[in-house]
Amino acid sequence: MGVAGSVVPVGPRWQRARQIARAAAIGTGATAAAVVATGGVLLGQARQARRTIPMAEAPPPRCDGVYGVKLPGPPLTMVILGDSSAASYGVHRRRETLGALLATGLSRRLHRQVRLHRFAVVGSLSAGLKPQVESALEHRPDIAVILIGGNDVTNRTPPGLAVRYLVEAVRALRAAGCQVVVGTCPDLGAIQPIQPPLRWLARRWGRQLAAAQTVAVVEAGGWTVSLGDLLGPRFAAEPTRMFAWDRFHPSAEGYAVAAAALLPTVISALGAGQERRPVLGRGEGVRSLPQAAQEAARHAGTEVSGTQVRGRDRGPAGRWAQLRRRAFFGVGAVPQPGSTADSPTLEGTA
Repeated sequence: MGVAGSVVPVGPRWQRARQIARAAAIGTGATAAAVVATGGVLLGQARQARRTIPMAEAPPPRCDGVYGVKLPGPPLTMVILGDSSAASYGVHRRRETLGALLATGLSRRLHRQVRLHRFAVVGSLSAGLKPQVESALEHRPDIAVILIGGNDVTNRTPPGLAVRYLVEAVRALRAAGCQVVVGTCPDLGAIQPIQPPLRWLARRWGRQLAAAQTVAVVEAGGWTVSLGDLLGPRFAAEPTRMFAWDRFHPSAEGYAVAAAALLPTVISALGAGQERRPVLGRGEGVRSLPQAAQEAARHAGTEVSGTQVRGRDRGPAGRWAQLRRRAFFGVGAVPQPGSTADSPTLEGTA
């Protein structure tokens, strides 16, 4: 996430979409007068939240390099795309970044080298994915991890427009033979500087966008993991531990939890994880894609991917989807100062 300008679509179609999204977010049965009255309160709260949340200062540490360099064979290439959550804004050491944690975990699980490139940009909206994808494709990636959506919510980008940009990114990567895992829009209701009623609406908007992202990404051949309120309860209980200094982005421990949620899906997307869970657990199974997307938006850590039923991709309610509530893989303890384990060989260095 981070500070970024709003995307302002043009034309009556997008104006109408924005009106519908706003009305839906306020809630069924809300009157026009209530929307107008609430809007004034929300604008005031949004301005207050921006004053409370510090502006981005130093960029997050780079994490590009080769992980598991002593392992045999050619490395897998992984790229990290998206906004400040993908870039790991809020931590100060390379080994604490989401990219480093995922690359380290993937290298350990598959016993292979992993070459990591991060193109995520602090403050990016979904509209900013295209140049990131173009840069990523120059490295012929095997797997892409995308975290995006928080800034689209705070800037009130129409959900349909935000999803369109994300789908274009997923399709471009898949056309190049790259597997794609998307961590869907997080729950902004966990952010302390955002007060009710804005907090309640931010949570609702985020879930709506996360569900729409899930449907679109799976239709485009990708995998999704709902981040949702993954950190919410722990943020509320231990804010000084789980938040970074700005009280808006995760701390090193927060990013470690997110990496643990994403890692099993990254492994499965690469075709190396199916044998780990041959039996489905409680609450898992095949759903229509829209139903799976709604369930995933409500339950953090839920993986959604496309599947078939009796050899068919689609049923009466749309595409079939496999829903799994992943048991988090350990990515190792949160790195401690002075640790050298799994340190990457940096690009351009000996």
